Amino acid sequence: MAADASGLQILHTPLHALHRPGLLGARGGWRTSRDVPERVDAMRAALGEAGFTVQDGSVSHGLAPLARVHDARYLDFLATAHAEWSALPNVRGASAEVHANVFAMRRHGGGYPRSVEGRASFHFHDQLAPIGPTTWEAARAAADLAVEAAERVLRGARCAYALCRPPGHHAYADMAGGGTYLNNAAIAAEHLRQRFARVAVLDLDVHHGNGTQDIFWRRADVLFVSLHRDPVDYHPFFAGHADERGEGEGEGFTLNLPLPAGTGDADYLLQLSAALERIDRFAPQALVVSLGLDAHVADPAAGLRLTETGFAGMGRQVASLGLPTVLVQEGGYNPAVVGASLVAFLGAWR
Repeated sequence: MAADASGLQILHTPLHALHRPGLLGARGGWRTSRDVPERVDAMRAALGEAGFTVQDGSVSHGLAPLARVHDARYLDFLATAHAEWSALPNVRGASAEVHANVFAMRRHGGGYPRSVEGRASFHFHDQLAPIGPTTWEAARAAADLAVEAAERVLRGARCAYALCRPPGHHAYADMAGGGTYLNNAAIAAEHLRQRFARVAVLDLDVHHGNGTQDIFWRRADVLFVSLHRDPVDYHPFFAGHADERGEGEGEGFTLNLPLPAGTGDADYLLQLSAALERIDRFAPQALVVSLGLDAHVADPAAGLRLTETGFAGMGRQVASLGLPTVLVQEGGYNPAVVGASLVAFLGAWR
C-alpha cells in the first residue's frame, strides 16, 4: 500500500468522470453546472507536480455503508430514476436528466409516490442535482472512495484524503440537492463509528453542509461543526444558522459558525480555532473533514475571500489536533486555483 512517509494516503477514482451534469435550475432560470470533471483533473495535476502520490482507490464496498446513512427507498430511486425517466412517453416532454418541478412539503404524512416524477419530487430539495444516465455510478464510486479512505485510517493511516466527485454534504438521508446525491462525509463518519465511539465531522466548505447536519442532528456520538458563509443571504439559506444546536440527545452536538460575506484568511482562521476548541472538548477518536475549496477568493461561489495562505493555515490547524483523519473533497469550482489550494492544505500532513 503506497503512501507518503507521513502516512498520508491520497485516493482517486476515474469513475468520477461518469458524472457530467447539464443544466441546473437557479435564480428562475437555467445555468450550466460548475461541477465538471476538469476540476478533479486540475487537483490531480497539482498533486503530481507537488510530489504527492495519488492512488486509485476504486474499491467497491457494497451498499451496506450507504444504507447506514441513507433511506432504502432513496437508494433505489437514485439507482433506477434515470432509466424510468427515460421511459416516460415522449409526449410528456421529459428532459434528458431527472429534475423535479414539485417539492414535497412532508408536513402531514401522506403516501409515497409510485411514479418517477412523484419520487423525484419527494427525493430532491432543489434543482441543482440532476440525475443523468451514469450519475448513480459516479455517486457510488465517490461514496466507495470515502469508505476506502475511512478503511485506510482504520488500518492505521494517519490521514486519508478521498478526492470525491460528485461532492456530498448537501445530501440528506433521503434527498439529493446542491449538486450532491450520497453524503460521502457522513458515510465515512458512520463507517468509522463501527470502531470508534465518538467521531467529529468538520465542514470547511463555503456552503453549509445542511445534509450532514440533518443526518447527525439527534446524535451525541457524532459532533458536527461547520464554518461557512452566513446563510441569511446565501445557499442553502434554511440551515447553518448559529442557533442550530441539535435536538434530543444531539442537543449541543451541532456547532455552526456562519461568517460574513468576504471574510478573509485572518478572520477565518480565528473562527477555525474556536471550532477546533469545541472538537477538542468533544474528545473524538477520529475526525472527518468535508474539505471545500470554494471559499477561495477566485472561486465562482463568491462567498468568502480565502487564499492559498489561508488554506495552508487551515491544514496546519486541523492537523494539529493529531487525530486519525479522513478528508473528503466537497466543493471548489475554479480549475485555475483548486489545485494550489489543495496542495497548500495537504502540506500539513507531509
